[in-house]
Order: sequence, then structure tokens, then C-alpha cells
Amino acid sequence: MYRVGFLGYKFMGKAHGNALARLPMFFPEAPETDRHVLIGRDEAAMADAADRFGFTTTSTDWEAALEEIDVLYNLGPNWLHVEPTIEALDRGIDVFSEKPLAPTVEDAERVAQAAADTDAMAGVAFNFRAVPALRYAKQLIDDGVLGEIHHVRAKYLQDWLVDPEAPWSWRNDEEMAGSGALGDLGAHTVDAIQWLVDDVARVSGQLKTFVDERPVEGQDARGDSVGHEEGAQTETRPVTVDDAYTANVELQNGAIGTIEASRFATGRKNDHKIEIEGSKGSLRYDHERLNELEVLREDGRGYETILVTDADDPYIDRWWPPGHIIGWEHTFVHENYEFLTALEAGEQFQPDFQTGLQVQQVLGAIAESDETGAWVQV
Repeated sequence: MYRVGFLGYKFMGKAHGNALARLPMFFPEAPETDRHVLIGRDEAAMADAADRFGFTTTSTDWEAALEEIDVLYNLGPNWLHVEPTIEALDRGIDVFSEKPLAPTVEDAERVAQAAADTDAMAGVAFNFRAVPALRYAKQLIDDGVLGEIHHVRAKYLQDWLVDPEAPWSWRNDEEMAGSGALGDLGAHTVDAIQWLVDDVARVSGQLKTFVDERPVEGQDARGDSVGHEEGAQTETRPVTVDDAYTANVELQNGAIGTIEASRFATGRKNDHKIEIEGSKGSLRYDHERLNELEVLREDGRGYETILVTDADDPYIDRWWPPGHIIGWEHTFVHENYEFLTALEAGEQFQPDFQTGLQVQQVLGAIAESDETGAWVQV
């Protein structure tokens, strides 16, 4: 049984906590885990989360908590993806880290080197790889159904920052987040196209910040007060990351494409679409319809919409009868099953930290291209 510690207990903590709770019911052969310690700063909030997520104890000291666990789930804000992960790996503790691997390329290089210098397992939680429809898409591509890939096209659009009065958070700060939509959403897109098709060779990118400052309220992610007294002038903090990015890309296999992400795409909530076109066929994936895959086969008259819920589709036999769809939260169950199974077997989980570094290098090249106005080799 693996004693697990979660660093972070909010959005991703809830997603992975639910996954570990579901594993014994739907993947009974998965290695057993002891949800041991929840790590954070707010003791009252952690106590509540620990009770809901099924954790035994809590800690406000991540270094001390490492002494009690076998596996660290680093689910905290981006700036916390570095030092706790490196320290855990140095101690021989296995690590499952949320994306992006680190805020910057330089930090990602340090984290990846720490993983290379230890026998501990190190994996990155790119959960799009655990969507059955995208697993099926990869099977089609690898089997040559689409032929030689010519085009990739992907966009990840949200709208939660369209309102200029939406409050400032750590996600708007370069020091804490590293980047904005580029790292938060673009990391998913870059990993997906590199996994499905091939590595990115060069990029030409543009970043845009639409609102330069935002009001603050409550506490920021580090626990510092950022509120203001009633009647006082509203305090603001600068936005130092991108709200949106676009990029032209060329892959190692010669395919070309466009990728983009925005937090300002009015009406789009979590709209991640991927299109891949080859010499024999093409496919389209829409994450807001994640049980479906549109496929055009050679000599086909048009796209066929496939409901990827048959018993022989990836992971589906563990859930419900055909046609009974699954959701976003199930992808976390799948990736946790893969990570823990690889850990138990002594096999390297994919995506590993080298993969996470490669994604970060593409994101860094897009940012560099924005600064220089030129194509950048990855």
C-alpha cells in the first residue's frame, strides 16, 4: 500500500481525491493507496477537505510531510511545482505532478534533471491522454488510417476573465504562474498534438494581454491579504501574464498547424477542439463532447460521429454498458490507474518529466517568438 500525500486540495486536489476513492470500485486490481496527508496553509480548510477526501491527517509543512509518504501528488499552484518536487525526488519519493511541469523552462529543466538523477517514479498528469476518444484517435493515427499527417489544428478557449472586474489571482502573476493561457491551457494542447502526431520542431507565436490590472479580494494563493476596507478605493494588482496566445507550428514529421488558447473567448467555457488531417482521412475531437470522435476514412463521403463507449474502447469496460457516457472526472481515474500500475510494476509511467520538459520547451519557444517576432526552433 502506498502512503500518498497531496500538496494542494482545491481544484486538482478534488479531482485526484475523487479518482483515488473511485479506483477500488472500478479498477479493483489497482495498487492500494492510503490517502495519508493533505498539505497546505489553511488548517481549517484543510481539515474540511481531508474529511471529504478521506485523508488521515493534514500538514502545513511540506518538508516534514515528505517524511510520512511514499508518493507525492504535487497539485499546488505552478510555483510550488518545483522545490517540493525536487526535494521529494532527492529523497527517493515517487511524484505525480500536475501540469505544467514548472513555471519556466529553466525550472522545468531542474525538475526533469532531479527525476533523471533518481530511481523514483516521476509522472506528469496530462489527463487528456486518458480520454477514451483520444486514445481511440491515437490508435487510428498509429495504425495509418489517416495516412501521412499534413495538418494539426487545436484551440482551447475559455471566457472566465472576459469581465475586467474579475478578481486578480495567482494565475495572473508571472512570478507565480510562469505564464497565462499559454502554460495553463497551451500545455494540454502541446502535449496532445505531440502525443498524437509528433514533436513540435519550430513555432511562430503571439501573446496578448487584454486587461493590464485587476481588483483584488480576500487572500491570494500564498495566503497574503489582498482585501480592502469598505469605502476605500479598490486595490488592484497588475496582470503580468498573457490572456491569450496563438501560434503557427511545424512538427518533426513535416506537418504544419495552428494552436491557440484564450481566457477571453466569450461564450466558451472549456472548449478544447483538436483536428488532424492526413492523406487518407481526418478526425475531429471536441472536449465538451468528450465521448465522441468524428472520423473521415479513406473514400468516405463525410465524417462519421463515433460514440466511443463500446466495451472494447479504452477503459470503457470498467464503467457502464455501451452508450452510457462518462465524464471529465473519469479521466483522472484512468490516469491514476496508469500511474499507480506502472509504479507497482517498476515501469516508467508516460508522460514522464522529460515529456513535461519538452512541452515546456515548446511553450518557451512560443513566448520567445512573441518577443523576437521570428520563428523559433524548439
